[in-house]
Amino acid sequence: MRIIELFKTITSIPRCSGTHQPFIEFIQQFSSQYNYICTVDLANNILCHKENTQATLCLQSHYDIVCLEDGKIPIIIEDDGYLKAKDSTLGADNGIGCAYMLAMMQDGYDCEFLFTCDEEIGLIGANNINLSLHSSYMLNLDSEEEGSICIGCAGGIDIFATNNNSQLIPNNQKDLYEIVVDNLDGGHSGVDIDKNIPNAIKLLAQTIKEYDVDILDINGGQRINSIPKSAKAIIASSNPIATTNPNITISKIDTKTQHYKKLDPKILDFLYIFSNGVRGYDNELNVVLSSINLAIISTNYDAVKIELSARSMDNDELQILTKETTVLLDYFGFEVTTSGKYPAWKPMHNDFTTKVLDIYKKHNPSVKLEAIHAGLECAIFKDKYPNIQICSIGPNIYFPHSNNEKCEISSIDNIYKIIQDIANAV
Repeated sequence: MRIIELFKTITSIPRCSGTHQPFIEFIQQFSSQYNYICTVDLANNILCHKENTQATLCLQSHYDIVCLEDGKIPIIIEDDGYLKAKDSTLGADNGIGCAYMLAMMQDGYDCEFLFTCDEEIGLIGANNINLSLHSSYMLNLDSEEEGSICIGCAGGIDIFATNNNSQLIPNNQKDLYEIVVDNLDGGHSGVDIDKNIPNAIKLLAQTIKEYDVDILDINGGQRINSIPKSAKAIIASSNPIATTNPNITISKIDTKTQHYKKLDPKILDFLYIFSNGVRGYDNELNVVLSSINLAIISTNYDAVKIELSARSMDNDELQILTKETTVLLDYFGFEVTTSGKYPAWKPMHNDFTTKVLDIYKKHNPSVKLEAIHAGLECAIFKDKYPNIQICSIGPNIYFPHSNNEKCEISSIDNIYKIIQDIANAV
C-alpha cells in the first residue's frame, strides 16, 4: 500500500519533537519533485501548494512524533493487520497524516498542505505559525478513530513545580535501596486517561509510603503528554524493603555513606495524595470533561521538579483545575509556573462538517460527530484563521505515545479514500 510505504519513508527521518531540519529538507525536495511551492516559516512549519493555486481545502498534520527515547528511529513491523514498532512508539500519530498528504501531492491535488512542528510538546508550531492560508476549509488528519469526525477538543495547560527543600543529614545506620517501577503500558494522557492505566509515579509513591524512609533521589515519566510507564527512587531505610508487585523491583545498594541529601518529605506527601486522572465527565458529549496527569518527576542536585498536564473541554474548568493544582503544590513547598496553554475547541456543526459527514456516510453509515479529550491544533487554527471551517478525521490508532502504539492497516486505506472524496467535493 502506497500510504504505508510513504509512512515508512518518513519514519526513517528523525522527527522527535524539537527536530526539524531533516524533515524540512525532505519536504522541500519532495514538493519540488511534484511541482509544489514550499514555504517554511520561522517556527519551522511547512506549507506546500501549487503555483497560482485555487485551493479551497487545506490538509493539515503535525510532523513531530513522541519518542520515548530521544533520537530513536522506529523500526516498523506489520503484525496481524496492524503496523507496530519494535521497542518504541510507532509515530502513526501523526506520521500517517503526513503520509496521506504526501500521497495527495503525488496525485497532484490542488490543496494547501500544512505540516506543523512540535505539536507533541505544546502545539508550538501552531501557536507560532506565520503562514497565509487561502482555503475555506481545513481537514486535520490527527484523529485516531475511524468512524468518527472530530469537531471539538480539550484545551490544556502544562504545570511545572520545583521543590528545593533538601537537607544534608547523617546516615544513622540506614541501608540504601533502589525501587524501580517498570514495564507499565503507558499511554496518551488525554485519550487514555480514563482507561485505568497505572501511573508509574503514583505507584512508586504508594510503595514508598508503606515504609518510614528518607528519599534521596526520585525520577520518572518520559513525556509531559504521556502516562508514565516507569519510575525509580533511591531511599534510605532502617528496615528491609520488599514488594510482591511484578512491576516493581527493589534492590539493596551496597554503598555505605556517612551523610546523604534527604529530599523534602512533603514531596512524597504530595505524590501520595494527589488525585491523578479524570476529574470530571461530560455526559452530553460522552467524553472526559477535565483531567490531570502527573507526567514527570526528576531530581537534579538538591531540586525536585514535577511536570503535570491539565486538560478540559471547558476553558473555565481548565482555569479552575490549574488554580487548584497550583495552590496544592504551593502548600507542599513547590514553586510553580505554567506554560503551553492552548484553548478548548468548542464543538461546532457547520457547512463543512455537514459535507464531510455526508461523504463519510457513503463509506461508513455509522460515522458520528464527536469531541475528544485531547489537544488538537484545530483549536488554535480556529483562533488564527477565524474564517476557516475545520474538522478532523484519521485511521484507527491505538495506544499512541507508548511502546504498544499500533495502527490498523485496513483503516489507513479506508480513510485515504474518504480524504480523496472530500478533496474532490469541496
